[in-house]
Amino acid sequence: MKPGDKVICVNASIDPEKAEEIRRDFEIWITKDKEYTIREILDNNGIVPGVLLDEIHNFPKYFKLIDRMQEPAFALWRFRKLNYASQSEEEMHEEELVEVGRPPMQNPEKTTF
Repeated sequence: MKPGDKVICVNASIDPEKAEEIRRDFEIWITKDKEYTIREILDNNGIVPGVLLDEIHNFPKYFKLIDRMQEPAFALWRFRKLNYASQSEEEMHEEELVEVGRPPMQNPEKTTF
């Protein structure tokens, strides 16, 4: 996954033991089966990758584990990339080459039998 990719939330559940912490850190939480766009991927000092979403903005908080202020990120495992995410430049280029190699269409009005 990368910024700009469309994803769907596959798991918005909250462990009851972490519910208070989640409510303290996140003003807005994700919704299962809702589509989002990845705004940024944070590596969180190699501890666990997290994503920021275009559709959700939470206030930055201080996180002792990574010793800095940052917007709380959602765990990457909570999302699945959608297949119709934006095409890469390579894929678009391949399509262009196919179009260039295609023979011109005949004008049906000028077809003789």
